[in-house]
Amino acid sequence: MTVRRRAAAVAVVGFVPLVLTGLASAPASAHGSMSNPVSRVSACYAEGPESPKSAACKAAVAAGGTQALYDWNGVRDGEAGGRSRSKVPDGQLCSAGNAEYKGLDLARADWPATAMSGGSFTFKYRATAPHKGSFDLYITKDGYDPSKPLKWSDLETKPFASVTDPTLTDGSYVFSGKVPQRTGRHLIYSVWQRSDSPEAFYTCSDVVFGKDSGGSAPTSATPSHGASHSAPATAGATPATAAPSALSEAQIAAGASKSTVHHDHTAAPTTPAAAGDAPKADGSAAPVANAEDTKLAETGSSSSTGPLAVGGAAVIAVGASVLLATVRRRAATAGRHRS
Repeated sequence: MTVRRRAAAVAVVGFVPLVLTGLASAPASAHGSMSNPVSRVSACYAEGPESPKSAACKAAVAAGGTQALYDWNGVRDGEAGGRSRSKVPDGQLCSAGNAEYKGLDLARADWPATAMSGGSFTFKYRATAPHKGSFDLYITKDGYDPSKPLKWSDLETKPFASVTDPTLTDGSYVFSGKVPQRTGRHLIYSVWQRSDSPEAFYTCSDVVFGKDSGGSAPTSATPSHGASHSAPATAGATPATAAPSALSEAQIAAGASKSTVHHDHTAAPTTPAAAGDAPKADGSAAPVANAEDTKLAETGSSSSTGPLAVGGAAVIAVGASVLLATVRRRAATAGRHRS
């Protein structure tokens, strides 16, 4: 066998396990949004991107178009690396600084809202691609004015709930947190920072506590139950439209073909987190256990990742085997001719 043929054979033999290993370990990108309390983008997508029902969602579409709603699970900063406070500008927290989602930053007091009360609450975050990481939840301070652009200074400095690597239950991360006491309209802001990549995801969830001084009582539905509750808006503001239930699988599937969000990012080394951005144990967060979903969350795979990787690996392995056999056959033929 000539030196060139030997090199080719060695390359093929080494290539097969390398490819198989790469396919088996390739991570899926993390994507998702808060479903309880429902995020602005999820609420508007559930209303229907082409014909939203609430005035706030209509305004969001007018400002940023319908594509942002079809891309409901992609409000992100790919290079956040634990530096959310310095990376996401004031006034653009709900869009994470992405022009596509600028409609979510509209300062108004009639966003679809979830009825809320202080104390223990079960949060749900719909994940279309699970991955390891941490969730930090912040709430607006007393005196928050929803008619003004949201700034970091409007949020409490420390998260009221933090959880690392919660497990997945029926497609959602589920964890509990102790919500501080508030009155009137407020906002819960979530930061989902991946631990295997600088990528982070953000959500704005509008909530209403108790009764306002004006005595108005617009209807708001808690996404996890879909039931109606009496929930006020800020005094003098336009009553909030009832918040929809969490996105159904049918709704997610219906708009998938129009989404530009793809799970094809590869994990990158995490940028060192700046002081103050590391997860803090200020809230009482506890993940819900589920053995199979824990496996998915830790690997970053989904139910379709395994078969896809195995199928692709099989095709490459067959092709490589044929190439190797051809190299060996030609080498043997050459050897007989020389003899």
